[in-house]
Amino acid sequence: MPELNDILAVILGGGRGARMFPLTVMRSKPAVPVAGKYRLIDIPISNCINSGIYRIAVLTQFNSVSLHRHITRTYQFDGFHTGWVQILAAEQTLESENWYQGTADAVRKQMFEIRATDAKDVLVLAGDHLYRMDYAAMAKFHWEHRADITVAVQPVARQDAPRFGILKREADGHISDFVEKPKTKSEQAPFISRDDKERPFLGSMGIYLFKTEVLMHFMTNHLDFDDFGADVIPSAIHTHAVYGYDFDGYWRDIGTIRSFYETNLQMTEPNPPFNFYDPKQPIYTNARVLPGSIVEDSRLKDVLVSEGCRIQKAEITHSVVGVRSQIRAGTIIKKSIMMGSDYYDQPGKSNEIPLGVGPKCDIEGAILDKNVRLGKGVVIRPFPPGVDVDGAGWVVRDGIVIIPKDVVIKAGTRIAPK
Repeated sequence: MPELNDILAVILGGGRGARMFPLTVMRSKPAVPVAGKYRLIDIPISNCINSGIYRIAVLTQFNSVSLHRHITRTYQFDGFHTGWVQILAAEQTLESENWYQGTADAVRKQMFEIRATDAKDVLVLAGDHLYRMDYAAMAKFHWEHRADITVAVQPVARQDAPRFGILKREADGHISDFVEKPKTKSEQAPFISRDDKERPFLGSMGIYLFKTEVLMHFMTNHLDFDDFGADVIPSAIHTHAVYGYDFDGYWRDIGTIRSFYETNLQMTEPNPPFNFYDPKQPIYTNARVLPGSIVEDSRLKDVLVSEGCRIQKAEITHSVVGVRSQIRAGTIIKKSIMMGSDYYDQPGKSNEIPLGVGPKCDIEGAILDKNVRLGKGVVIRPFPPGVDVDGAGWVVRDGIVIIPKDVVIKAGTRIAPK
């Protein structure tokens, strides 16, 4: 049986991330901060390390500087370790002047580097999902079934079927058919794979384990296949041994502002659905050298507070407070995400509006990106769900107010529905 060291993990670094605007104006989706101190890319890389897969390539293209910086600062194996995390950036070559056209095309353009690793299997992962998974168990399933391709699948409820690519799995585990986002009952009926009235379907999680020669076949013989989910897998189930590997744990595709907002706020609950505290399967990130947070005469309820913060005489409820956050006296924050800062204000240097949230602000239903500066008495209120607005230095997406990175909001500003 092959070994885990024969597997190369390829993590897709994401495209433009338009549905996550403006959080993706200056960074790619996998570089977006999550749960106060992490970035989304930390999830698949940590899953690989915890699974014993130590050869990891991250394919990047759009707004990739901060992602590159984070990876190179964080994932440095020592000289006694054979593993590595390397970046395969999109590039123009003599063979192609085009950028990545989709998930499969991104892998196609890096096949020379993939072949050079001499890996027997290639694990293809997305860089913007939140979950914890043992890829070693998936690999064992893949080898025992002598699969050409193994797709990680998750149970899907009837009401959610129109949002997923649905796979039909037979009794022996192999995938026999595929339909993209079936909306009607007649479309859905032939794809029932589970004896469960609530969750009778199986949806693809966008996690694929390929035999390397099979991956090479599709990359070289089907040049019009740009996407794994839309092109490669639907074709492969008719010509190759494609199997579905069960995963029934927590999994979220953080692809929209609403999903990002709600998922982060879930992490503030007493028993969050995703556990960042698992000692056996930790989530790794940049080990910053920061002091402990200071909370002065404040009231906090269901709050996730990261290191290096200072909170002065404030009231915070059901919110995330990111690294180096500064929250001043008299401020109230509810149901909001404060990503924190990349640095502190320099001592002795006067700033009209210091980093963080100024005194006597009242913030609810907002996302404050890195390095924002809110003056005294700023008021932010959520808009109705579905509302999109572009304001002066702020935007609303699906009713959530977002203050983009590095923006300064003047004292007394009110951002709220009229």
